[in-house]
Amino acid sequence: MNAPDVLDLARENFREQSWKAALDGFRLADAQRALGAADLDRAARCAYLTGNDDECIRLLERAFAAHAAEDRAESACESAFWLGFTLTMNRGEAALAAGWLARAERLLTPAHRAEHDPVCAAHGLLILAPAIGTLLQGDAARALPALTEAHGIGLASGHRDLTALSGLGVGQARILLGDPEAGLTILDEVMVSVTTGEVSPVAAGIVYCAVIITCHETYQLRRAAEWTRALGNWCDAQVDLVPFRGQCLVHRAEMLQLRGSWKDAMEQARFACRMLTEPPGGPAVGMALYELAELHRLRGEFAAAETAYRRAGGYGHEIQPGLARLRLAQGDLGAARAGIERALAETVPLLRPRMLEALVDIALAAGDVASARCRADELEVLAQKFEATALTAMAAQARGAVDLADGDPCSALHSLRTAWRLWRDLDAPYQCAQVRVLQGHCCAALDDHEAARMEFDSATATFRELGAEPDLHRLRQLTPSPGTSAPAGLTGREIEVLREVAGGGTNREVAAALFLSEKTVARHLSNIFTKLGVSSRAGATAYAYEHHLV
Repeated sequence: MNAPDVLDLARENFREQSWKAALDGFRLADAQRALGAADLDRAARCAYLTGNDDECIRLLERAFAAHAAEDRAESACESAFWLGFTLTMNRGEAALAAGWLARAERLLTPAHRAEHDPVCAAHGLLILAPAIGTLLQGDAARALPALTEAHGIGLASGHRDLTALSGLGVGQARILLGDPEAGLTILDEVMVSVTTGEVSPVAAGIVYCAVIITCHETYQLRRAAEWTRALGNWCDAQVDLVPFRGQCLVHRAEMLQLRGSWKDAMEQARFACRMLTEPPGGPAVGMALYELAELHRLRGEFAAAETAYRRAGGYGHEIQPGLARLRLAQGDLGAARAGIERALAETVPLLRPRMLEALVDIALAAGDVASARCRADELEVLAQKFEATALTAMAAQARGAVDLADGDPCSALHSLRTAWRLWRDLDAPYQCAQVRVLQGHCCAALDDHEAARMEFDSATATFRELGAEPDLHRLRQLTPSPGTSAPAGLTGREIEVLREVAGGGTNREVAAALFLSEKTVARHLSNIFTKLGVSSRAGATAYAYEHHLV
C-alpha cells in the first residue's frame, strides 16, 4: 500500500475513533514519508488515547515545530498546550512544560497577545495552562480571573476544547470558593458539550473524570451516578481507550458500593488497580486502592484493607477517614482519633464533612459525647451550606447518634427518620441499615421492644446480604437474642447495659460499645441495681448469667 493510501486509511480510522489502528497507520505513513503538522497532531492524540505518553510527547514536539515552520502560530500554540498538559499531568515535568509554553508564547504577534483578545484561541489556551496549575495547587481565588478570561475567549472564538476545559476550571474554582450552586451549574453546562460529542476525545475524558470527582467531593451522588453511567458508555464505545478507562472503573466501583453491590464493586476496583498500575497511572491508582481498601474494611477483611490503605497512601491519596474507621473497628480508639484529627486539621474544605462524620463515630465510641456533639453541629452547618442530599443525610445521622448517646431517644428518632429517608432515596442500603440499628436502640430505650426488634432484624438482613461481617458481629453483641424476656422490669437498654457489664466492661467501655455517655451508663446501672435488688456489679453479673441474658 502506497503512502497516500496508508495515510487516508489512518485518517479514516481516526475519524471512526479506532485509535490503535489509526496510530499504526500514522506510524507506517510516517515511516514512508514524514507526516505533516496536522497529521502529527492526530497521531499524538491517538498515542495519548492508547496510553503511549512518550510517543505522544515526541509527536507533539514535532507538530509544534512543523506548525511553527509553516508560520501557523495558533496551531503551534495548541500543540504546545497539549504538550505542556501531558508533561505536567502524566509525567510531573512542570518545568519542561513551562518551557514549551513560553516558546509558544513567543510565536504570537503583538495583536495575538493583546489583552482581552476576543478571538485568539491560542491566547486563551496559553492563559488556561498556568491557571490550571494554580487551581491544582489549591489557589482558586488567584486562578479564577484567568480561568474566566480563558472561558470568555473560548466562547468568543468558538474553540470548544478551550471553552470546555476553562469552564471546568471556572466551575471547580467557584465550588472551592464557597459557591457550589454556581459551580455545579457551570459544570452541568460543560457536560452538555461533552456528552453531545462537541469536544475532542482527550478533552472529553479529562472533563468526565474531573466532574465526577467533583460531584463526589461535593456529595452530589445523583450527579455522580449520572455522569459515571455516561462515562462508562463513552469508554465502552472506544475499545482501544486506555487513559480514562481505569478511572472509569474506580467511579463505577464507588457507585456500586453505594448501591450495595459490593461483590461487583470489588471486581471493578481490582480491575482498575491492574489497569492503572500497568503502566503506572499516577494519582488515579491511589483512588482505586483506597476504594479497594474501603470494600475490604466493610467486609471485615482487615489485613487486606490495611495493605490497600498503605498502598493508596504511597500514591499520595489521603487514607482518612478510611484508616481511622479501620482502627475503630479493631478497637484502637487512640490511633483512630489521632489519625482523623490529623486529617481534619489539614484536609481541604470539601473533604471536611467526611472527616467530621467519622470523628463523631469515634468520639461516641470513646464516650466523648460533648466532642461528638460539637462535630455534629459543624457537620450540620456544612450540610446547610452545600445543600446536598447525601451531606444532609450524614448530618442527620450524626445528630441522631449524638442525641441517642446523650439520653434523648425521642429527638434522636426524629433525626434518624430523616437520615433513613434520604439514604433510601439515594438507594444506599448500607447506610440505611446503619440508621436502622440506631433507630432500634432508640426504640429499645423507649421500651418499644417490638419496634426495636423489627429495626434490628431489618438491619441484620441487609448486613448479611451485603457481607458486612463487622456490622453483623457488632449487632449480635449489642442486641438481645430473639425471645429474650425482660425480667425484673428491665428495659431493653438496661438489658444491653447489663450484658456489657456482665462481660466485664467498665462504665467507659460500656459507653463506647453502646454509644452512650458514661453518665448515662451510670444512671442505667443504678436503675438496674435497684430493680434486681443487688448492690454491686458482681451481683448484677450473677443475675445476668442465672437468667441467660448473656
